[in-house]
Amino acid sequence: MDDSLVEPELKSSRSRRARIMVRAVVTAAAVAGIAAGTAYLLWLRRSGPLERPVVAAPSFRAASPVRPPLVPFIDITEEAGIRFRHFSGAYGEKLLPETLGGGCAFFDFNNDGRQDILFVSGCPWPWHHEEEALAAFRGTLALYRNEGDGRFVDCTEAAGLGGLQFYGMGVAVGDYDNDGWRDLYVTAVGPNHLFRNENGVFRDVTDETGTTGNSADWSTAAAFADVDLDGDLDLWVCQYVEWSREIDLAQGFVLTGLGRAYGPPHSFAGTFCRLFLNQGDGTFRDVSEEAGVRVRNPATGEPMAKSLGLRPCDVNGDGWIDFIVANDTVQNFLFLNRRDGTFEEVGTIAGVGFDSTGRARGAMGIDAAFYRNDPCLGIAIGNFANEMSALYVSLPGGTFFSDEAVAAGFGPLTRLDLTFGTLFLDYDLDGRLDLICANGHLEQDIHLVQESESYRQPAKVFWNAGPEQAEEFVAVGADLAGTDIFTPMVGRGLSYADIDGDGDLDILVTQIDGPPMLLRNDLPPPRRFLRVTLRDLQGNRDAYGAVVEVETNRGTLSRDVMPTRSYLAQVELPLTFGIPEGTLIRGVRIRWPDGKLQSLSSWPPQGELIVTRRAEETKNDSPAVSQAVGGVTP
Repeated sequence: MDDSLVEPELKSSRSRRARIMVRAVVTAAAVAGIAAGTAYLLWLRRSGPLERPVVAAPSFRAASPVRPPLVPFIDITEEAGIRFRHFSGAYGEKLLPETLGGGCAFFDFNNDGRQDILFVSGCPWPWHHEEEALAAFRGTLALYRNEGDGRFVDCTEAAGLGGLQFYGMGVAVGDYDNDGWRDLYVTAVGPNHLFRNENGVFRDVTDETGTTGNSADWSTAAAFADVDLDGDLDLWVCQYVEWSREIDLAQGFVLTGLGRAYGPPHSFAGTFCRLFLNQGDGTFRDVSEEAGVRVRNPATGEPMAKSLGLRPCDVNGDGWIDFIVANDTVQNFLFLNRRDGTFEEVGTIAGVGFDSTGRARGAMGIDAAFYRNDPCLGIAIGNFANEMSALYVSLPGGTFFSDEAVAAGFGPLTRLDLTFGTLFLDYDLDGRLDLICANGHLEQDIHLVQESESYRQPAKVFWNAGPEQAEEFVAVGADLAGTDIFTPMVGRGLSYADIDGDGDLDILVTQIDGPPMLLRNDLPPPRRFLRVTLRDLQGNRDAYGAVVEVETNRGTLSRDVMPTRSYLAQVELPLTFGIPEGTLIRGVRIRWPDGKLQSLSSWPPQGELIVTRRAEETKNDSPAVSQAVGGVTP
């Protein structure tokens, strides 16, 4: 019998004691790492750039006694009609932005109930005019409409996004003006762009909204979130490094015996994150300084951030959105919302700033979730090659984290990967959140100097076996997930959505200078699930920041409404809860973005559930369940 099906009070006390001991050891190491963090910053200033070592392949623990299910992922990119190809603009100078793009989003742009796809590309460099390169470029943005029959149609031109040429990076999706249509904020090397969705056609409103940022910025991840709980969406924008072509070429990065290389960010100056506050009149105001989100190196006073990944979420459970920022080669940030318009950066104190030895890693993509179905929040961060990905887990009732990547069986298997996209999702609908990572190196010739590395790398799929298992995350191979998802590629963006309405989550992976891969999840029937969509007519329309809890006879499943996660990407808004056979739903609770708690009086045993909170409802009213469709997808 699978122990994951046993009631918690019947689980082995011996297994529980063993996990407590492991956590204690890891926590002690993390405390030592925090103490070493400050010393590390000062040492780094004196010693100069820290080289990433080449690490031998790790030895793995014994296999878990439980076996992941058969869930094939099938590449349907071609048959779906997707013809997009990312364009980096690379032509031999090896400029750092050419390695780091690939944003993407699943979102419903035309309100037809189906998840559409947006791709973000680079563009030709303005100083390079090779005709062949210019002919290959098709525009920075590509929008594909989901037809609902397995096909996607390129509607970029019709949607007002055709012919754009700027060096794009990532995207944030959000209805900033609460008109019922989801808008787009696209980050870039140079000015960013805000596109207002006007009945399915987008118009550039960057200048009139005041959200362009600085023309010299290099922006990466971005997110819409209601940071002040006033009912409209504000905008957080991450910056990478202070960059220009001249600064890049002056560094002289080389691979031994091979010539110029893409350099690490050590030699580039840091930057600041930006926070734009929604004024409620169609404009935003930059409040970065007064809000306390500009972090400086304590040793030099210079800007510290080198940010690539962003995950907004309520870390401490106080009902206010906090921000976790993944930084490349400098400490990660955790900005706690003080509920007065300001934030406090506590990443080092909280244990997420460094690894357990006090060392900063090359952090890329990020996600956070209650993946154990308990009150402990997990934060997964993809790191550079020869650095394990991180899995920071909070202690119950607090904001202190310890890195449990090794104890969970996840970390050692990621050491050789250069990981960008990182996502929690329940791909087999068993009620537990699994992990998927998109990987790919920066250097095409890396295998010539490091035999253990390759430019194109396969994705990694980790099945969540449950916290009672010694190996909590089990690596899944081609025998169970199919060969397509493990196709080597220069992976960057990673997102998910149910594109075909069958309840299971399908995957999208983007790559540098290549086509994306759209992977259909072919989970065998019956597929038992509850998909919850929230509509909040009292606040931000899509209820960003809301939390839904589904109480079952096997524990409580918790999911938050926040599309920004992974790397430069956005996931769909509906929340998916796997309801495997034998699981009974005992209650559904919603914490709306303004903190109001509501318990539903009815829900389908499985299927689709749409909950609308109307503007005229009072504090004590129950929300209107506008649709509840039960049934099992055949």
